[in-house]
Amino acid sequence: MPSALALRPAHAPACSAAEPLPARPDADEWTDAAVLAGTTAIADGALKAAAAAIDGGTYPLDIMARLGAAGALGVHLDRFGARFGLAVAAMQAASRSCGATGFLMWCHDVCGLYLEQSGNPALSGAVLDDHAAGRTFGGTALSNPMKAFAGIEPILLRARRVPGGYRVSGMLPWVSHIGPGQYCGAIAGVTGAGNTISHEIMFRLDCDRAELKPCPHFSGMEGTSTWGVRLDDVFVGQDDIIADPARPFIGRIRGAFILLQCGMGLGVAEGSLDDMLAVEEALGHVNQYLDDRPETIAAELAELRARVLRLAETPYDGAPDYLIDVLDARAQVSELALRASQSALLHQGARGYLMSAAPQRRIREAHFVAIVTPAIKHLRREMARLSQEILPTGSLQGGRP
Repeated sequence: MPSALALRPAHAPACSAAEPLPARPDADEWTDAAVLAGTTAIADGALKAAAAAIDGGTYPLDIMARLGAAGALGVHLDRFGARFGLAVAAMQAASRSCGATGFLMWCHDVCGLYLEQSGNPALSGAVLDDHAAGRTFGGTALSNPMKAFAGIEPILLRARRVPGGYRVSGMLPWVSHIGPGQYCGAIAGVTGAGNTISHEIMFRLDCDRAELKPCPHFSGMEGTSTWGVRLDDVFVGQDDIIADPARPFIGRIRGAFILLQCGMGLGVAEGSLDDMLAVEEALGHVNQYLDDRPETIAAELAELRARVLRLAETPYDGAPDYLIDVLDARAQVSELALRASQSALLHQGARGYLMSAAPQRRIREAHFVAIVTPAIKHLRREMARLSQEILPTGSLQGGRP
């Protein structure tokens, strides 16, 4: 099963390029309270109303622009206070109404992280401000490289050094939150003599310089504008280089990259809790015999959210113990989203089994949270590897100590 699901956009974006983009806000207005209130208002209003259409294939760039103007897409950046906990909370608020939009927020957030942490002046300043404010849009093409670095599959993009930069070729099967006029962060292996890879580079890819190929339909997340991307000898100059070599850079941001994803799963679990509570008055007399009752899910959700927010206080901590905790929290978020969404369907019964019902959508969203890179199996594999590296021989008993 793919990790960043291959999805063919079924409809045009919810806003067109001709519509005016929001004026760049004064970042001083992006207080914690203002960002969370603004995001919640969008999530409970326009986003909730559009969730079914987004699930069917509408790409909600208009809503993403509003979220950017509200500060929800930029507060994790150093220039706006590095408030990772607030970014996770904003993503949770949106994902509570629409998991696909929460995923788009994550794609956008990590792309901004790449731009800022690159240290490349050409990728900061106005470029980064426009990205953070939702005036321009960019995603991430790191599903394959993350798995390649873990030894799960080979890296698919290849680069060769040329005067002034690199030439990159190859095909990525699914890249999300991209489209004409947009961009993404990508990684290619640099080949030398004998076609061996000497190292990897990370770069900003202008989507207008690549061929975007429609992807097959999958069971959910159709509104994430995910495409196959083909590059044919595309030139990448120094202005677009994020990291050369790429591996030390990825090592530095890996914890932040994974931790931000927790907002998706927490939001899907919270939305599922809403679905359970919606039928409690009518069906509580019989639902009391089900496992994973609302109070159980609510308690686990609160505890897990608190744990994620504590980890978000030090997102660039590269210590193995910290990374194991991040990986474990991310895996637990996936598992809670799966349990909560299934429980919501069981609580709602036949009404939740309708294709138009929110529990049906959330089950598909929860499955996505569980398989998007890093998938649960990838997370557990990395936890085992890191644990073996830091524990004395023979002390590991099949998982976390």
